[in-house]
Amino acid sequence: MPVIDYYFVGISPYVYLGHRALVDMAERRGATVNYKPVRLKRLWAKSGSTPLAERPPVRRRYRFLELQRHAEARGLPLNLQPKHFPVDASLAELSVIAIAEQGDDPADFMERVFSGVWAEDADVSDRDTVAGYLTATGFDAEAILAQAGSDKALALRDRYSREAVEADAIGVPAYVLNGEVFWGQDRIDLLESAIVTGREPYGQP
Repeated sequence: MPVIDYYFVGISPYVYLGHRALVDMAERRGATVNYKPVRLKRLWAKSGSTPLAERPPVRRRYRFLELQRHAEARGLPLNLQPKHFPVDASLAELSVIAIAEQGDDPADFMERVFSGVWAEDADVSDRDTVAGYLTATGFDAEAILAQAGSDKALALRDRYSREAVEADAIGVPAYVLNGEVFWGQDRIDLLESAIVTGREPYGQP
């Protein structure tokens, strides 16, 4: 069975745009997905990427074009300038770890979080908002939030960040299959092709 390590953060529009497509593809191909939130700045420190506010105006303008194109292609609503962005989504990200650690699937909860930022103008740093998403997707909110605040959850996010750096993930979303990294929600088709063909992972010359 194929195994995909899925590295993400809670407020990336590209994570939002690719999330359901990735989950649906994995289900279609019988792949297991490991959900791994990361500290994005640690990846950027290695890849040379910069925060949005520090990028040249031409890159920021082009980002708006790309987001609109991909949102149309995915059939997803997208607010280009959400009310709560940037925002600290740590509680939601750590909740994903807590859900996965108890053996449950966090995909629907994650979709609620991502949609909250990019389609609903929600503040996903707010504990009550996160608790509401947990309850709406069938989880015991207080139990999950208690685990999300644990040292174990924090340590796992740090570990996932190191793994992503070691896998040469430039940013998020990043999907790693058999050690080969696929960066960006527009690489899901290539990831699916690698699963279908069963080819050996590509590496460095």
